[in-house]
Amino acid sequence: MPEPLTSVTLEGRLVRLEPLDPSHAEGLAAAAAIDRSSFSLTPVPDGVEAMRAYIDNLLADRDDAEVLPFAQRRLDTGELAGCTRYLDLHWWRGRDEIAEIEIGGTWLASNAQRTGINTEAKLLLLTHAFEQLGVWRVAICTDARNQQSRDAILRIGATFEGILRNHRVRYDSIGTQPRQSAMYSVTNEEWPGVRDGLRDRLAARP
Repeated sequence: MPEPLTSVTLEGRLVRLEPLDPSHAEGLAAAAAIDRSSFSLTPVPDGVEAMRAYIDNLLADRDDAEVLPFAQRRLDTGELAGCTRYLDLHWWRGRDEIAEIEIGGTWLASNAQRTGINTEAKLLLLTHAFEQLGVWRVAICTDARNQQSRDAILRIGATFEGILRNHRVRYDSIGTQPRQSAMYSVTNEEWPGVRDGLRDRLAARP
């Protein structure tokens, strides 16, 4: 069985990605409660107890080497603003490093959206994936119906690869229903250009 990824803190100018911990539950619940209208296609816990269960589940998955979850803390106010994680890790035969990883499970409080926090968080995660973990491919996918998320992924510089049919479970359905996922990726060959584009976008912000 693969070993869990090493926990790491990633910090930029706008956001710090901290290893997710049970102590984050109240702050994340407060962030999720500001305005839930943008979460219709995203699983975001509602309330402190739901957030505690969410964190416990992610930490169990982390211990099973399935994910590496982070809390997102905005640096202007010090408040928690959301979560993100690495998931869906793939190793290839004959290669010690992770070959592919996905960035997902991302949500941000409504007052942290369109602030540059998501852009910088993706830069931090992509940098760590390509330059420390040594991956060849980073995947990012979202519900095909989530146009806001799809537009944000394209702005990062990822390439649209197509729709994966019946790929994951829909979060907004009653009972278990399949989701159509829009799949995007960045490869190691593309990474320098994507990195420079993200840095330029962040430098243009006040």
